[in-house]
Amino acid sequence: MPVRIRVAHLYPETLNIYADRGNIAVLERRAAWRGIGFDHVPVGIGDAIPQDANLVYVGGGQDREQALVAGDLVGKREMLADAVAGGAALLAVCGGYQLLGRFYRDRNGCELPGVGLLPHFTVAGERRMIGDILLRCELDPGEQRTLAGFENHAGRTFLDEGAEPLGQVVHGFGNNGEDGFEGCRIGRAIGTYLHGPLLPRNPWLADWLLRQALAHALGTSPVLTSLDDTIEDTAHRVAAGRARARGGRG
Repeated sequence: MPVRIRVAHLYPETLNIYADRGNIAVLERRAAWRGIGFDHVPVGIGDAIPQDANLVYVGGGQDREQALVAGDLVGKREMLADAVAGGAALLAVCGGYQLLGRFYRDRNGCELPGVGLLPHFTVAGERRMIGDILLRCELDPGEQRTLAGFENHAGRTFLDEGAEPLGQVVHGFGNNGEDGFEGCRIGRAIGTYLHGPLLPRNPWLADWLLRQALAHALGTSPVLTSLDDTIEDTAHRVAAGRARARGGRG
């Protein structure tokens, strides 16, 4: 039978302000170019996360949108935890990243409950952290890569002691503009503030997520056929160059 992966996309009509549909489109096209089937399953408020999901995606939203879904997302805590513990991949961007921590506290002191899947918490700051950002990452042992994106967030995210970040900030603010970390990772699950959009200009990360999803589906990690990423690599270099032009962290 043809190889297929199933992607559960949480709240696509609500958490969708940071090119999240573009990220999904990149995953779908890069899978199709390799003959890999792709089932996109929207998961809204009140819907269950499919037990056979190989990849879970949670996008970004502003405070209002986050408040709309926060309670429902907490209700999905056990389903999310089971999916990640069972080896499914996960990508959470910006608002979704914040809600997968323990809580998000806004500038008025009101707290939105978090899922507690990722080991961090977030508090809103007075100044937004905006601009191009460049990270140094090592998702596969011994293979250092760079991630280029755009950040725009008032939240300051703080990782628990010993938690693993997605990467080290080369240029930009990152989680909080202080500790030099960006994002968070537990196994095949990653959260990040990078958008703008993330995957079109970082095809290696799209392929990493596809490999993790396929490993969950097949029980073994496959080798993906190489693609012509000339356009994508150019987009990466341009974004990385803009971040370097900032002249340092923050």
